[in-house]
Amino acid sequence: MTKSLTLFRGSPATNTYVWSPFVTKLEARLRFEDVSYKLAAGSPKSAPRGKIPYIQLGGDEKSGDSTLIIKQLVANDLLSDLNAKLSPTKRAQDLAIRALLEEKLYFYTVREKWQDNYVTMRDGALAAVPWPIRIMVGWIAQSTLLKTLYGQGSGRLDDQEISLLRGEVWDAVDGLLLEARQKSLGAGKEPFWFLGGALPTEADATLYGFIAGSLVCTACPVSTDIVKSYPVLMDYAGRIHDAYFPDYERWD
Repeated sequence: MTKSLTLFRGSPATNTYVWSPFVTKLEARLRFEDVSYKLAAGSPKSAPRGKIPYIQLGGDEKSGDSTLIIKQLVANDLLSDLNAKLSPTKRAQDLAIRALLEEKLYFYTVREKWQDNYVTMRDGALAAVPWPIRIMVGWIAQSTLLKTLYGQGSGRLDDQEISLLRGEVWDAVDGLLLEARQKSLGAGKEPFWFLGGALPTEADATLYGFIAGSLVCTACPVSTDIVKSYPVLMDYAGRIHDAYFPDYERWD
């Protein structure tokens, strides 16, 4: 008997995208293979690794970290290994784009949210927290994240440098998606995939999470404008939304 899967995403269980790219990454991964799951709010305080998202399978202990969750679900035969049939070169490319997004672009976006647009981010991320407590929790969260950004390096850069590096990432993604779409000509309105194959890979779940997160989060207006300026990114995300998230409110 298959265990029920609950995904905790830090906000009420409604048919809307959340601001975290990692939540949408995990939801996309489940929907790519039509795996049934329930949504719950949860919170970083109750998360096993102190961050969103996390899951619970039946009555088992909760598991955290989106990448490790996917590996766990593959190991338990609830998901297939999307990258199993890729060549070594393609597997390396898939891993590289995920690292580019999760280990580089992510920190530029955190800076935009928690430093440049702090009040909007605080009131959005902590909307369920009562006002007096929200002030203190928001201050603690911001202080912790700014220290993390400084240690990671993004907090040591000025705005122009961040803009240059962030633009470089999205330019690279745009170029690769253009090539992928050209390989998929004739597919109608069906999704096309980052590596140009007939099926998605792990990179597609991650990339979709970052694009959707940028489009719905009001605390990262610069990132929103950047994504909207690339027609192929919007086409890529729109096709995936229509195919796998038709029940969700669309960003436009």
